[in-house]
Amino acid sequence: MKAAVCREGEFTVRELPQPAPGPQQVLLRVLRAGICGSDLSLVEGHASPYFEEYVSFPFVPGHEVVGSVDGVRYVLNPVLNPAARGLPNTPPDDYAHYATGPLEPGIQTGFCCSTGGGWAPWLWAHESQLHPIPDEMPDERAVLVEPLAGGVHAAAVAAQAIAGVDRPIVAILGAGTMGLAALAAARRQLPENTRIVVGARYPHQIALAKAIGADEVVQASKLDRAVRRMAGCHLIADHLSSGAHVTIDAVGSSESITDSLRITRPRGRVVLLGMPADVKLDLTGLWHRETELKGVYTYTPDEFAMAVDLADHYQAERLLSATYRLDDHVDALAHAAAAGRRGAIKIAFDLR
Repeated sequence: MKAAVCREGEFTVRELPQPAPGPQQVLLRVLRAGICGSDLSLVEGHASPYFEEYVSFPFVPGHEVVGSVDGVRYVLNPVLNPAARGLPNTPPDDYAHYATGPLEPGIQTGFCCSTGGGWAPWLWAHESQLHPIPDEMPDERAVLVEPLAGGVHAAAVAAQAIAGVDRPIVAILGAGTMGLAALAAARRQLPENTRIVVGARYPHQIALAKAIGADEVVQASKLDRAVRRMAGCHLIADHLSSGAHVTIDAVGSSESITDSLRITRPRGRVVLLGMPADVKLDLTGLWHRETELKGVYTYTPDEFAMAVDLADHYQAERLLSATYRLDDHVDALAHAAAAGRRGAIKIAFDLR
């Protein structure tokens, strides 16, 4: 089959031999597959060396997938859980299963040469990874379920930090796909009295954040001022004296983490949703203010199921800005890499 293939810094589209199926794997015919920021990092060679032992080459990228098995449509939960990797008795707090077992190493479908990925006509999926979707849900909506599931998990982690707080403040830095996913989930999952303020960079992001239900949306560079007004606090040097109870960082850069730490109140929580790589931070403020920096990675099966309902509730296809055929991958990746500047949110491949 013709597929997009990544091999240690080299990215090509070429004919690929069919891998053998693993235990309890079925063939999932891909209909749509999204382009994620983590995909772009790998294709562009910017990914952290941390993942070198958690992927296997050559792999086919693509983990935001809607596909079909014998005519029945599913969204793919790409996490290669122990059962999916043939190691059902692995403890949940031991990540050895990502690099051991009958499959080649891989944290998710789309980063494992034994499974294939969504940037191809089909892939191998374990039965536990397939979540059925309603007949009336369009493919364009279904392909947003996986990133929405990441937002559901981020909102759940935020909820832990505001339990029992009266009128909590939640700030979200970044309004691309993941920032908007976190906003959608937070608006549905957090208490009604939660005040949500979003820092966005582009006009179309501001419009979408308002439509989804943020209480206030400002330019990302002015998020600190908005949080300060909402909290009624002071500015001491470049840190707010109080601030948001929780800040969800949907960017994951040195600058965004620094900003998140300085607008989060003492003993608050920063939820790191955007995937960081090599960052440089002054953590004195984190130490002094006893701030919690909490990473969030993927989601639970129940959170993934909740994302299907979330996609329907918000008609998530409005976040899908353009689709491309696989042969037009150069244009597709360029569009995804410049999505914000070009007025887009999510870019996907159409494999139908």
